[in-house]
Amino acid sequence: MKKNSWQQINLKPIKDGIDGYLCVAENAIDIPFSVQRVYYIYNLNNPEAVRGKHAHKELEQAIFCVNGSFELWLDDGLMQEQTTLDSPEKGVYMGAGVWHVMNNFSSDCVILVLASDFFDEQDYIRDYAEFKEFCHK
Repeated sequence: MKKNSWQQINLKPIKDGIDGYLCVAENAIDIPFSVQRVYYIYNLNNPEAVRGKHAHKELEQAIFCVNGSFELWLDDGLMQEQTTLDSPEKGVYMGAGVWHVMNNFSSDCVILVLASDFFDEQDYIRDYAEFKEFCHK
């Protein structure tokens, strides 16, 4: 079995008096890799929207739902888990080789992703059968 295919990340919310809350994610403290890329996904208004549907050969990611909610399905070739992300303080670390699918987005959902490297199409595994072969190498 792969070590640490995925794990929950819990950020500490800091109450800023009457001015709301602040959450901080720091390299090597909260995020187990050096962040090279940040992106976010929003306007998920189609109730049939499904995102992800891929794995990465080497890329590591941390995913957070900073507004609203969605379901995240994870598969490392041996174990599978489904979780709901619905709090800006809770995220999921996804190591390399984790097939992930995101769906059931609330209309106000905003997803924030921290990635360990720049975009590289060659790092993607977009076919589930190919992913299963990759897992058993």
